[in-house]
Amino acid sequence: MANLSWLKNPWAQSPWFETVAVAQKRAKKKLPKSVYGALVAGSEAGLTVDDNTTAFRQLGFAPHVAGLSDKREMATRVMGQDISMPVLISPTGVQAVHPDGEVAVARAAAARGTAMGLSSFASKSIEEVAAANDKTFFQMYWVGSRETLVQRMERARAAGAKGLIMTLDWSFSNGRDWGSPAIPEKMDLSAMVKFAPEGILRPKWLLEWAKTGNVPDLTTPNLTPPDGVAPTFFGAYGEWMSTPLPTWEDVAWLREQWGDGPFMLKGVMRVDDAKRAVDAGVTAISVSNHGGNNLDGTPAPIRALPAIAEAVGGDIEVLLDGGIRRGSDVVKAVALGADAVMIGRAYLWGLAANGQAGVENVLDILSGGIGSALMGLGKNSIHELTPDDVFVPDGFRRDLGI
Repeated sequence: MANLSWLKNPWAQSPWFETVAVAQKRAKKKLPKSVYGALVAGSEAGLTVDDNTTAFRQLGFAPHVAGLSDKREMATRVMGQDISMPVLISPTGVQAVHPDGEVAVARAAAARGTAMGLSSFASKSIEEVAAANDKTFFQMYWVGSRETLVQRMERARAAGAKGLIMTLDWSFSNGRDWGSPAIPEKMDLSAMVKFAPEGILRPKWLLEWAKTGNVPDLTTPNLTPPDGVAPTFFGAYGEWMSTPLPTWEDVAWLREQWGDGPFMLKGVMRVDDAKRAVDAGVTAISVSNHGGNNLDGTPAPIRALPAIAEAVGGDIEVLLDGGIRRGSDVVKAVALGADAVMIGRAYLWGLAANGQAGVENVLDILSGGIGSALMGLGKNSIHELTPDDVFVPDGFRRDLGI
């Protein structure tokens, strides 16, 4: 139910927002400049991050006007979990935009009946997050030795993680034409003094943290070695950069270590890589370009999705991650072959705007949009969607690795 407490003061802004775009505007208004900049980042010229959303706007629908259905079946099963709609939380690192961080996101996802992906670079531990949402998947980068990777994986399993996500779509691209956000390694006294002017301009954000008696935690607890200290984000990033790059044999090895449970490979953009993922034994892939924070000039995932789904959709689950802002975007992705989508920036803006309730608000927006699109298309269920429901303009697709 919507929060109506703001009605006591008719001049107060309602905490509820009607679109993800409004959530983004509120996040920008509430967060310090550097924190907000980290959420909207991209790489180099920003071509890829822009195309992620532009591509969805180029797709159209083929709606009906009569004989429509009163049913709106959105529930599905992905990565071994029953979820209320084909939308999952994508793992994103260090969610210090709100004191409750990933725990608030996990609770919101649980309240709306969907699954949570937790980054190994998260600011909250797998134990805390899995306790808040029993449909949690743990995401891993190829960081450190094989022994270290197995230790992290087994910790996640012991905490109750239902599946593993291996992310490989990263090229350590840096340099942004608009400038990179200033992020300290840790919030010590010197950092607090340096960033005080930004914080003073965002008193609501400061007050949220002041109430907890804490400062933003920029460590990565899920990368803590046994009996050790959690490394800082940049410390973990340095270890990641110095780790030899994984091979397809490494992918197959980690999948074998996990066992028979769900195992997703995230970052696939080519048909030949999708086929190699099948050969490596993964159960799912995410068609993704790391939200545009990767090799700039990579096309939007929705452009690469159809060819990949046609090639391997009968063998493994195919998800899409990148550019989802509306429920209609979800429907377009499912119609073109995705089993479900994953969202990142959308829920982070909701988290920044209004904590757990803001994430729930975003998920409600997507659910409502899915229902509206199904009605317009005359479909009873998301499982009835086909490519014929979507208008794809000439030259839209990017069939990579054919």
